[in-house]
Amino acid sequence: MPDAVVIGAGPNGLVAANLLADAGWSVQVLEEQSQPGGAVRHDRGVDPGFVHDLFSSFYPLAAASPVLAGLRLEEHGLRWSHAPSVLAHPLTDGTCALLDRRLDTTSASLDDFAAGDGAAWQRLHELWDRLQPELLNALFTPFPPVRTTARLAFRLRAAGGLRTARSLVLPVRRLGEEEFRGEGGRLLLAGSALHADLAPESAGSGGFGWLMAMLGQTYGFPVPVGGSGALTEALVRRLRARGARLDCEERVERIVLRGGRAVGVRTAGGQTVAARRAVLADVSVPALYGELVDAEHLPAQLLADLSRFQWDFATFKVDWALNGPVPWRAEQAHRAGTVHVADGMDELTRFAAQIAMRQVPDRPFLLFGQMTTADPARSPHGTESAWAYTHVPHDIRADAGEEGISGRWDPGDQERMADRVERQVERLAPGFRALIRARRILAPPTLQTLDGNLVGGAINGGTTALHQQLFFRPVPGTGRPETAVPGLFLASSGAHPGGGVHGAPGANAARAALHPRRLPGLAGAQKLLTRRDRTGARR
Repeated sequence: MPDAVVIGAGPNGLVAANLLADAGWSVQVLEEQSQPGGAVRHDRGVDPGFVHDLFSSFYPLAAASPVLAGLRLEEHGLRWSHAPSVLAHPLTDGTCALLDRRLDTTSASLDDFAAGDGAAWQRLHELWDRLQPELLNALFTPFPPVRTTARLAFRLRAAGGLRTARSLVLPVRRLGEEEFRGEGGRLLLAGSALHADLAPESAGSGGFGWLMAMLGQTYGFPVPVGGSGALTEALVRRLRARGARLDCEERVERIVLRGGRAVGVRTAGGQTVAARRAVLADVSVPALYGELVDAEHLPAQLLADLSRFQWDFATFKVDWALNGPVPWRAEQAHRAGTVHVADGMDELTRFAAQIAMRQVPDRPFLLFGQMTTADPARSPHGTESAWAYTHVPHDIRADAGEEGISGRWDPGDQERMADRVERQVERLAPGFRALIRARRILAPPTLQTLDGNLVGGAINGGTTALHQQLFFRPVPGTGRPETAVPGLFLASSGAHPGGGVHGAPGANAARAALHPRRLPGLAGAQKLLTRRDRTGARR
């Protein structure tokens, strides 16, 4: 009998298992898919000569994460690679905003849009330098980070206090307007905010866009050499070196409770795996509370709150094997690993508004990855392994374009949407479509089939909006990995701090399991809410 059973071998589950094994616990990891990794996997399914990441590709949060740094994965074979520049946002007039790890290069790019905008970017970077240590500690440690918050508050006061705090909670459109005269700096921030599901007019999108842009400025957007799965392989090698067990093609269908406590799991094959000390679940929040644990074991308030749980946007992705480099009209875009495809701020707003109206966007905003540019091992010399993803509504009511995409995501829908994506690229890179050797379409249902946590193609474990962050994540009054069931811990991106490959939710769950009941967490909060419900007190 292992000390702990970990459900799911995504990056968070593997981080949790590694930390438990480091503490001397015996650990068994159960993974539904035929291989570990969750959303950190690659294959050669588009063309045998090309490596393509199935899901995530660029890892600024991994580069910044003290959790992953502490695992010393380079000792287990992980190597990182960088594109010459981090991020480009070209426009149809040939201009281009460029984010580069060299601060002067970024600044010069923005000065091309408006004199003085380079200095404005440097001021935002100076703010980052002041706040970075405590901000990252707060991001990657369990909530509430009491000591870190106190130190962060001190640094925030020194950096402008409430005025700085105001800037970070602004919508990114407004933040860009206040900081920059030209469009270049505004686009770098707004496109970075849309790495999550934060529209240019969303409160807090300014702070998130600034965070992502400054991570890129400091750490770049590195990629694992050979494919994203190299990160998973390093985690697995480290885990097995510590004697832990990893079983794939083992779907967990129920968490076993005894006396109200989690004591193991039951698999779809009928096997019961007991856990001496804890069960950690690297699964989505609705799956944990809607499928793995019976409702009778959960507080009524928790179930009511879950009815308000919000997913992030659905995702549609296309992979390409290209016979040559992408022919961007803007020369700077050739150097970037990541390219944002949208012709200006208004097009970003239009895209987000169409999703809000449950329409398939007619000019989708694209995150475009040039993987051979970032890692020459991804495809033969002179070619490019590329992908793009965009967002669509979960519940589609109409198509803002003329092709009649229905949201059923049958083969016709998929082909029409992929063609639309390619036309967007063609606007900025004439001749792009003539370079396509092969393509693969990953529609929202396909993404979910490949990784059950990506429900409807949602890639962040729930919305990044303020109303589902910190002590609101995954539901109000939580913010920690403890659950309403003793011995059961939430180790997925559904928990604080949320999506991205950084390992923090898994690490937080492992620490909570190793040191139980340091804080009342979800169980105590939900019991208090339940008592109030029974007495009729106001909530």
